[in-house]
Amino acid sequence: RQGAAAPAVGPRGGAFYKDDGPGDNPPDLNAITDAEPRVEAMHRFANNPYSVFGVDYVPLRALTPFKQRGIGSWYGRKFHGQRTSSGEPYDMYGMTAAHPTLPIPSYARVTNVATGRSVIVRVNDRGPFHSGRVIDLSYTAAWKLGYANVGSTQVEVELLTPDAIVAISQQRQAARIAAAGDRNAGV
Repeated sequence: RQGAAAPAVGPRGGAFYKDDGPGDNPPDLNAITDAEPRVEAMHRFANNPYSVFGVDYVPLRALTPFKQRGIGSWYGRKFHGQRTSSGEPYDMYGMTAAHPTLPIPSYARVTNVATGRSVIVRVNDRGPFHSGRVIDLSYTAAWKLGYANVGSTQVEVELLTPDAIVAISQQRQAARIAAAGDRNAGV
């Protein structure tokens, strides 16, 4: 992914990159759930050291504890459908992210520091390559964190370790069982 253009004013008064705002008919963003974390095999090439704009990056090759604070931004329509570093097409309505050094693929919890809102995204791309920015989220992930209309905000990024992935999976399974029980009890 290459660097984006300068911010422009969005149709709802917020800021986004020129030609990079949401599509004309977005899906129901409230219905889009967080990424479902799982341990996946590392991409064969996307985790090799690389250089962008004269800066060298050495991606992590394991799901080890990692936390980082900084500016989170997002990318949308301008990149929608283009190949990510993982080779998958970018979906601005998915729950994905670009990070300079987190393993591809991996999962991260991203929290808006100002509001405490969190989402879980699948890291499948490289970027952002702007000074001070630590992660680029899909449009939907940024929208769920409440900053799509302003373009960027202070976030905390936490890589999910295998233990965290198992715990989240167990919590979600328990919630599904409880919800099914509630539905059955009402019949």
